[in-house]
Amino acid sequence: MFSRVKSFVLDGLDCKEVEIEADKAGGLHNFTLVGLPDAAVRESKERVGSAIKNSGFEPPYHFGRITVSLAPSYLKKSGCGLDLAIAVSILVATGQISSLEEKVAYLGELSLDGELRETQGVLPVTIAAKQAGYEKIFVPLANAKEASLIRGIKIIPLQSLEDFILYLRGELDLKHKFSKLSIKTLMEEREPFKVDLADIKGQEKAKRALIIIAAGGHNLLFSGSPGTGKTFLARAIPSILPALSLEEQLEATKIYSVAGLLPKEKPLIITRPFRSPHHTASDVALVGGGSKINPGEITLAHRGVLFLDEILEFSRKTLDSLRQPLEDGIINISRASGSVIFPAKFILVGAMNPCPCGYLNDPERACTCSASAIAKYRQRLSGPIIDRIDLFVEIRRIKYKKIRESYTGQTSEEARKIVEIARKIQLERFKKEKILINSEMGTKEVEKYCLLDGPSRSFIKKAVEAYYLSTRSYYRILKVARTIADLESKERIRREHIAEAVQYQLKDLGN
Repeated sequence: MFSRVKSFVLDGLDCKEVEIEADKAGGLHNFTLVGLPDAAVRESKERVGSAIKNSGFEPPYHFGRITVSLAPSYLKKSGCGLDLAIAVSILVATGQISSLEEKVAYLGELSLDGELRETQGVLPVTIAAKQAGYEKIFVPLANAKEASLIRGIKIIPLQSLEDFILYLRGELDLKHKFSKLSIKTLMEEREPFKVDLADIKGQEKAKRALIIIAAGGHNLLFSGSPGTGKTFLARAIPSILPALSLEEQLEATKIYSVAGLLPKEKPLIITRPFRSPHHTASDVALVGGGSKINPGEITLAHRGVLFLDEILEFSRKTLDSLRQPLEDGIINISRASGSVIFPAKFILVGAMNPCPCGYLNDPERACTCSASAIAKYRQRLSGPIIDRIDLFVEIRRIKYKKIRESYTGQTSEEARKIVEIARKIQLERFKKEKILINSEMGTKEVEKYCLLDGPSRSFIKKAVEAYYLSTRSYYRILKVARTIADLESKERIRREHIAEAVQYQLKDLGN
């Protein structure tokens, strides 16, 4: 007998449809799996055979020669998500269950006793199945809430292979299996932010810089002595970022689903990601890759913030791997197993000490570093990376009197409202473009949307000549000035906007 069922495999954040064909022939027992399976898929022969036997069915080796083909044959199949589809195809081919419904997809990893395990990438697979016109998809019960985020396709949660048989008999009670997620309810149950702008005393220039980068998606580097509050300032950024749109929520959730990092009870990313990898992280951990190509920290930070604390403690090779994603908003990972493109549009925020001991130019403590040690330390941050940072802010230690006084400054909620207005202005401005925020503007967009009057043009000309700014710095100043103007809801960039943007470009990093 012959059978054919459908499933999907992950290809980066996208999914490819896979047709599983099974055929039973006479002769000695032989279970053959063809169609470019990787090691995990090849091992499914053992998992599927045991799962079928322990679910009360006759195992494949009782039926002579069994051939399972995974089409298209040119597409490399990876992961364990094809187990359920392979098992179902064998059960149909061996005549142990009747023919199946059309327009149905199967996804899930089987344990040896026939239980369905939690599987990575269920959300993107469900989206792909719906887009391909499928009416139903069978998924592991542990992934059912995640899959239920997608409307327009029926989710059938299974706890085991036996559940599938109960479903065919009409005996599976779906009502008590799981409750569908409500995005509105998840938004209402969102946890409060850990740091509020109102918690930060002093540092007004730094807080102003946070609002600018939140509004325009610009990159920022803090420099200052230990204990001046660089990390604390960075951790306030999520509280002032605008809420994710539904499309952005699903995009972020797809990334975390593929990475296997979604929480079970609340499998939806509802706040902008804030990733803070340790400085010992490798370039693979940062950009992604591995034997099974997985998203790295820059992709996990997509539409959010990548915070590199003690940025100069990262290896220069690791930091230089950020050059392409910072420029293009994507990361193209090529390995022997294939090539994958992941999104990587994030705000880079770095924090650094000015020297190895941390006290260069500190008014309270003397620096003990030699000039050569300082130069060597700063060279870890290469010129091309520095050239992709939009705002440089030096953090100074605040006085005891400032620490003790009561503070009634701007709260994160108040700042977020201003940021959201600026973001709406940008969405309206770029509605005919393929970008969303000011930091994504290229040269053509800058020339089109960053128009200067006479005083502004004269001021930036003097700044470029006085500080020997590069062409990239010139365009970066204009983009930051555009964001500052948007925060004030001004249509045209004025001289004072340029002046503020220029002051964030003045830095002393030894480059």
